[in-house]
Amino acid sequence: VVNPKWIDSMKRHGYKGAFELAATVDYMFGYDATAQVVEDWMYKDVTESYVLDPDIQKFFQDSNPWALRSILERLLEAIERGMWAEPPPEMREKLQEMYLQLETDLEARQEGTARD
Repeated sequence: VVNPKWIDSMKRHGYKGAFELAATVDYMFGYDATAQVVEDWMYKDVTESYVLDPDIQKFFQDSNPWALRSILERLLEAIERGMWAEPPPEMREKLQEMYLQLETDLEARQEGTARD
C-alpha cells in the first residue's frame, strides 16, 4: 500500500484516487481491529507515505481534503485504541496538529460556501 508507483497511479485519479487511498487505510484499520495483524511499522509507513509527504498533502488539499481527514481520523483512532501501540511522539503530535488544522480549513470552506 505504500508503493510509490501505486500511490502515483491513485493520484492520477484525483478525487476518486484520494478516496481510494483513504479506503485503503480504512481496510487496514479494520483488518487490524479484527485480526490484530498490523504492526506499528506499518502504521508508521502509511503515515509517512499518505500524510507527511508534502506532495501527497498538496494532492489531498487540491483533490479531496475529506479523504485526508478520514485518514487522519483512522490513524489517530488506531493510536487511541492501542492498535498502533508506540507511535513516535512527534508523529502523533503532527497527526493531531494536522487534523485540527484540516478541521479548521474544512469548516472555513463550508462557511464560505454557505454564504455564497
